[in-house]
Amino acid sequence: MTSRKNRQAEIEALVSGRHNNPFAILGPHRESRRRIVRTFQPGAESVQLVDAAGAALADMEKIHKGGLFEATMPPRKRRYLLRVTFGPGNTHVIEDPYRFPSALGELDLYLLGEGSDRFIYQKLGAHLRVLQGVAGTRFAVWAPNASRVSVIGDFNSWDGRHHVMRLHPGNGIWEIFIPAVGNGALYKYEILNKDGKLLPLKADPYGSHHEPPPGNSSIVFDSEYSWQDGEWMSHRTIEPDLDKPVSIYEVHLGSWRRKDDGSYLTYRDLADELVGYVADLGFTHIELMPVSEHPFDGSWGYQPVGMFAPTQRFGSPDDFRYFIDCCHTNGIGVIMDWVPAHFPNDDHGLRRFDGSALYEHEDPRKGEHADWGTLIFNYGRREVMNYLIGNALYWISEFHIDGLRVDAVASMLYLDYSRADGEWVPNVHGGNENLEAIEFLRRMNIELHANCATSFAEESTAWPGVSKPVDAGGLGFTYKWNMGWMNDTLSYMSEDSVHRKYHHDKMTFGLVYAFDENFVLPLSHDEVVHGKRSILGRMPGDDWQQFANLRAYYATMFAHPGKKLLFMGNEIAQHDEWNHDRSLDWHLLKHEPHAGVQKLVRDLNGLHRKTAALHEIDFSGDGFEWISWEDSDNSVLSWLRRDKHGGYVVCISNMTPVAREDYRVGVPTGGDFRVILNTDSEYYGGGGAGCSAATANEIEHNGRAHSLLLTLPPLATLILQPAQQGD
Repeated sequence: MTSRKNRQAEIEALVSGRHNNPFAILGPHRESRRRIVRTFQPGAESVQLVDAAGAALADMEKIHKGGLFEATMPPRKRRYLLRVTFGPGNTHVIEDPYRFPSALGELDLYLLGEGSDRFIYQKLGAHLRVLQGVAGTRFAVWAPNASRVSVIGDFNSWDGRHHVMRLHPGNGIWEIFIPAVGNGALYKYEILNKDGKLLPLKADPYGSHHEPPPGNSSIVFDSEYSWQDGEWMSHRTIEPDLDKPVSIYEVHLGSWRRKDDGSYLTYRDLADELVGYVADLGFTHIELMPVSEHPFDGSWGYQPVGMFAPTQRFGSPDDFRYFIDCCHTNGIGVIMDWVPAHFPNDDHGLRRFDGSALYEHEDPRKGEHADWGTLIFNYGRREVMNYLIGNALYWISEFHIDGLRVDAVASMLYLDYSRADGEWVPNVHGGNENLEAIEFLRRMNIELHANCATSFAEESTAWPGVSKPVDAGGLGFTYKWNMGWMNDTLSYMSEDSVHRKYHHDKMTFGLVYAFDENFVLPLSHDEVVHGKRSILGRMPGDDWQQFANLRAYYATMFAHPGKKLLFMGNEIAQHDEWNHDRSLDWHLLKHEPHAGVQKLVRDLNGLHRKTAALHEIDFSGDGFEWISWEDSDNSVLSWLRRDKHGGYVVCISNMTPVAREDYRVGVPTGGDFRVILNTDSEYYGGGGAGCSAATANEIEHNGRAHSLLLTLPPLATLILQPAQQGD
């Protein structure tokens, strides 16, 4: 502070909560060969400088009635504390947060400003630290257009005048170390925009734990978890094993199962119940619908406000770590739905975080999804890209997540996604491709694979090369959801069997493009909501036919090229659509048809795992060959699946309720075959038609020198294997 006039102006700004650089006034300063200490303590009657033993060093003078105190430090004294008295019996000895230097180094600040800090989550947010022997929490947040940012919480009576942060003007990061603030402290950011207007209180964009609505405070959280999955982690590789079986069980944690009183199972409850269930059914992975903190249950997690926080609905972040640990120690990989396509407009979230369009676009033609009432990230801004890629790596590193399924990729790729003419802005080349989003996705996938994680794109268009490597011109995802297969086959299965011969191509067309991408075949949550009916509910006919159709369909799915995904409840043949507000209908398993479908899914997973021909060559035509796709009159399909070593299986589906006697199927070799799956087995609730074995004779059929003569059960799928191949 220089002139008296300037000094008074700065003091008034500080006392009124408008000063943007309190470190220039508060704390220790050298002035006219004296070492001055100033502190702002609104409501205090007196303040003393004391040493570590509590001995008084100096009484501080109140130089402003608002609570600004000043004193000269005695010579040769450097270390001090503040003894603050607010009234009789209300005295506290505290550290002065304004005596501590920045806890961010020059390299930290450089990388943050450049938008290239892969571990940004270790720098921004709230982190327990010990500085100069003092324990506390360092807070840091990006708000370049704010005129003042304060941390508020119980520790300062939620008064934004107390802990105004230090601004690093080169990159817009505000930071402060607050002594004695520890694990469990609730906090928010109080921000003034560039015009000095107070904004709605903000949760921490990097907060690792949050309280539930309506409080929405962030919570200081330091993990104390000790991982037990070292063996699992040691087997993760940079190059994904595309020839391994992948069968995914998609789960919404809040409605898989509820307690008797209707409350949620916790992460630890789910570790005890869900993990064992999934392992018993033979799935290789669990896919979690978004667990990132979200304010509205009905969004299912797809409108997150706490991108760095597992939702508090089911427990703490360490409870979530325990759940993942249990998955890994039971041999189950964990995929998490991840939502970088948009974010909600809740006041405490990212929307106009510092009063400007910081994370989003200013222009609503670029920055808003009218369909969802959400905002779109500005992928062209390096700090936003750093935020999102850092978040992806956070889940991989801090929570040992094995893969991310990226939601709504199509909405990111196209500038005109769900927009009419005049509602979108072309790119620099005049096209509708979102060039910034494309670059973001490519960089994200490079980073994920470099960190031994996989990625799954929910992408519903014909965008080329979604799962091709970046250096080959692709987007770099490991896998892409095959929405075309899902739509076509569900449409076919919904047809009455007498009409299916007119829609035969819906079961065959997918093989035209089956190897263009690394596909996952998804029967996800989106297919059992909003009036679409359950998967069982889509099947035509009476009860018997519905269940037979479903069993036959699931077997064709597991015999089709591509990795597999079933949403929870599909495996027990739910009658009703999924309802996120209640548990699945587990009582259905008391009825044999439902229990039979569950048994079938267990056996399909087992067969899928142990039979190389059903998983080893999913993404090349070398692993698939039609026997006959032409028998539309009988609604019969037959094909081969092959492995890398010459082994194969024969797959046949009869999609009518009529048994096909003496049905001939051409095969590559002669000899004995055994039926390794029959969906009409009585064990699954079927009628028990068909046989357990057959012999291929030298009778040419379907262009092959040998053929099998079979009875095809009604509405059933058979899988046969040459007997000499064994298990």
